This record gives sequence, C-alpha cells and structure tokens, in this order.
Amino acid sequence: MASSIVLSLLLLLSPIFFVSTFALGDTSPASVDTHLSSLREFCNGTPYPDACFNSLKLSISINIDTDLISYLLHTLQTAISEVEKLTNLFSSAGGSNDIIEKQRGTIQDCQQLQQITLSKLQRISVSGIQLGDPRKLADARSYLSAALTNKKTCLEGLDSASGPLKSVLINSLTSTYTHVSNSLSMLPKQGPKKGGKNRRLLGFPRWISKKDRRFLQSGTSKYDTSEMIVVAADGSGNFSTITDAIKFAPSRSEYRIFIYLKEGVYKENVEIPANKPNIVLLGDGSDVTFITGSRSVGDGWTTFRSATLGVSGDGFLARDITIDNIAGAEKHQAVALRINADLSAMYKCRINGHQDTLYAHSFRQFYRECEISGTIDYIFGNAAAMFQGCNIISRMPMSGQFTVITAQSRDSPDEDTGFSMQNCSIVATDDLNSAHNSRSVKNYLGRPWQVYSRTVILESFIDGFIDPAGWIPWSDDNPDTDDLYYGEYQNSGGGSGTDDRVNWQGYHLMDDDDADEFTVSNFIAGDEWLDSTSFPYDDGV
Repeated sequence: MASSIVLSLLLLLSPIFFVSTFALGDTSPASVDTHLSSLREFCNGTPYPDACFNSLKLSISINIDTDLISYLLHTLQTAISEVEKLTNLFSSAGGSNDIIEKQRGTIQDCQQLQQITLSKLQRISVSGIQLGDPRKLADARSYLSAALTNKKTCLEGLDSASGPLKSVLINSLTSTYTHVSNSLSMLPKQGPKKGGKNRRLLGFPRWISKKDRRFLQSGTSKYDTSEMIVVAADGSGNFSTITDAIKFAPSRSEYRIFIYLKEGVYKENVEIPANKPNIVLLGDGSDVTFITGSRSVGDGWTTFRSATLGVSGDGFLARDITIDNIAGAEKHQAVALRINADLSAMYKCRINGHQDTLYAHSFRQFYRECEISGTIDYIFGNAAAMFQGCNIISRMPMSGQFTVITAQSRDSPDEDTGFSMQNCSIVATDDLNSAHNSRSVKNYLGRPWQVYSRTVILESFIDGFIDPAGWIPWSDDNPDTDDLYYGEYQNSGGGSGTDDRVNWQGYHLMDDDDADEFTVSNFIAGDEWLDSTSFPYDDGV
C-alpha cells in the first residue's frame, strides 16, 4: 500500500522523475525518502530552499551519485530557462499600455539588463566548472553577481512604475532570480592568491597584436590615426559625434576597435551597447577632450539611463578623456559614467558630477590615475571595482546636506563585489574645506546601500575634512551594519585616524592578509587581463 502511494505521488510530481529513477532499480519508499531528505538538507543551505528543492527533485535521479556540481549545473540550467521566459515577457511589455513609466527608460533598462543576464548565463563554462578551473569559476561568479545586480536595478525602476502589468513583472522577476541566487551560492569557493608587491607597467601577453600595442602605448597626441575611427567636433574626422562612430563600429568584434576623440566638447549622451565589445576611446587629454550631458532623475530619467556615457560592451577601455554630467546638484541623481561591462578599464580620465557621478554598476572594473568628483554617493553600484592612484574629490553639496563618497550595493555574501581604493588621494574642494572648518558640512567615506556593502581603503591619503567616524549608516531607519565589510589599511593624512571610527561589527582595521584579498590579482583577477590594456597597475600591498 505504501509503495503504491509513493508511486502515485511521484507520477503526479513528474513523469521524467519516474522514468529516471524507477527505470534504474531501487524504488523503495525508504530510498526515495532518503534521497528527498538529503536533497532538502542540501537546499536548506541555499538562499531560496523551496525553489532549489522544487527544481532539483524533478531532475536528479536517486540512483545516480549526485554532488554539488550536479546540483549546480541543474540549477543553472533552470535559471537560464526562466531568464529566457522573463526576457520575452519584458520584450512584450515594451509595447504594452498596461505598464506606465514615471521615469523615462524603465522598461528599456529592464529589457537591456535581462538580455545581458541571459547572454552571460549562457556563456558560463560548464566544463570549466566541472574541472574546477579557477578562471572559469571567477567568470561564473562575476556573471551571476552581475545578474543579481541587473535584477535589483530593474526592480528599482519598476518601483516608480504603475499599471496592471507591474505586479506581473515584479513577481516574475523575483521568482526567476531565485534560481540565479541559488546557482551563485552553489559555486565552489576560491581562496585568495598569495604574493608580494609587483608593479606591472605596459606589459603585454604574446597574443596582443602589434597594432594594439602601438595604439595603447601611444601617449597624448601621438596616435597613428590611419587605422582608427576619428571623431572630431569640428567635422575634420570620420564623424562629428561619438554616437555615430559607435554605430559604425562592427558588432561583436573579437578585436579592439580604436576610436580617437580629437580635442573638443562632445555634447551628447553616448551608449555603448552589449553587442559592441572591445571599444577603446582615446582622447587628446582630459583637459581638452570632453563628453558632456545633463540627464538626471530630476528631469525624469532613470538613474541608469541618466549617464552621459553608458557602457555595456565588455572589454571597454578609455584614456585621456573627461566625462561630465552638468545637470547640477539640484537635479539629484545624475550619472556621468555608468559601466555595466566586464573587464573594463579607465586610465587618466576625469569623471565629474554631483550626486551619483560614477555608477560602477556591475562586473570587473579598473580605474588608474583617474579623477572622480561629486557630492553624495558619487561612487556607487555593485561592481568589483579597483581604484589605484586616483584623486577622489568631494565637492560642496547643497545646503543641509553632507557628503559621502561611496555607496556600494552588495546584497548577498556570495557576491565577489565591492570597491577597493589603493594609493588614492581623498581630498575636498576649497569651498568644502572651508565649510568643514566652519563645522557646517560633515563628510564621510561611505555608507552601505545594501546590507552586505563592501568597501576598503588601502595605503591612501585621507585629508582632514573626513569626519572622525569615517562612515555613516544608510539612514536612521536602516542602521544595520553587522554584515557589511568596511576596512582601512595603512592610510595617512589628517582624516586617516581610526581612534574615533565607527564601532560597527562590520568595520575592520585590516592586517596584511586582509588587505591582500582586495588587491588586483585577488579582487578582480586583474593579473589575467590588465596586461592586455597597457595600463599600469600595482599588484599586492
């Protein structure tokens, strides 16, 4: 009788499960119960146990030795299938009157982000995971972390929308990404690489072409433009706008596409889509080549789409350019640069704005000798972003406001994301220094946008305008600071003293081993890709 009940239940659950298990031999209730109990125990260790159990019980045989990798691959395939459905749903929503956008670009943002998620999940190397390849595992963790960031960004946009389709989209989005979260939690963990300090300067792997080496090594005004796309605001180049040059560039190129921006001011909002990888923007110098825009949330744009320069194409590089959002502090969120592209790097660039200047949205990013300025949360997002030798400049905010540099948004302990600032200078403009001296403006290093926010400052100069507490909670209503990771290591300057720093459980005075986890090799796997950029970097502490 008991066997008949179990058989009936299994038939109701799935004919696939019945075929894959009963055809192999042991069909006893005890064997089935043991398997399901073991599976339930495993799934209880994931962020979404019910989603894990319900997806795996239909596809894992009780008579085949299962392990973590088998569970991971099945969960990942479920995630891909569900994201495909979600992508189609958002494509249909684009032409629907059942969703009303209060900010321009909400559905367009979601469509773009879901397509990126789907593309990245499909690129995860199954064989690499099965073989335990460290590089492929790092890629998979980066892709899955970015996917969760895409989900969060889409939800933030939908929060301001209305209409009968809103709840359908939100529920589908939330349900789909349970499988992405579970996949990320199942990935094998990797320990940090150990090594001493090593400066890499203008080095190239053998596979980099001579042409790429020549272009990337050229200094300002020394570019050979014969093999470049030339943009000139005065009409003397191939194009007079950067947007037209991007449209002309080949899609899905496996080789670097060099676009030279001659001296001038380019008043446009530039978007480099995901199907335009390996774009390189080379300017005549950050003091003479400018890209300027003025979109803002105050004028009805989403934060994501307010960017003067938005980059979704992997392998993006830029040097000797200034990117400005000139909307002004009164327009609130107004992004100058947004990067949601993997393996992207900036060198000797200036990024200027007020609130939300640099949106380091997702994936692995590197900034070397750049100048970044703003007022509130002016370096924000959920990338794994490394800043070396940069000038971080706090500007005078509006009356009654304080300044805060970082707002990192890691919201899962499984994500390998965060901000690492090494050998940087954290300073203030003259008017802000005066206001600080008169005690009218407080200034902080960062606040946690999400509960697992992670930001560290290593071997940097911190000027005296920074409040002795150093860090501040997101808000009085959200004071949770136990699960974040904020750290400082061997900093100098009048604002670097740690005696009066916050006493949060998540705040750390770091030792050598702690700091080593946030270096180029360990934090962004930069030793495997930065050499190809020609940009200098320091590895180790």
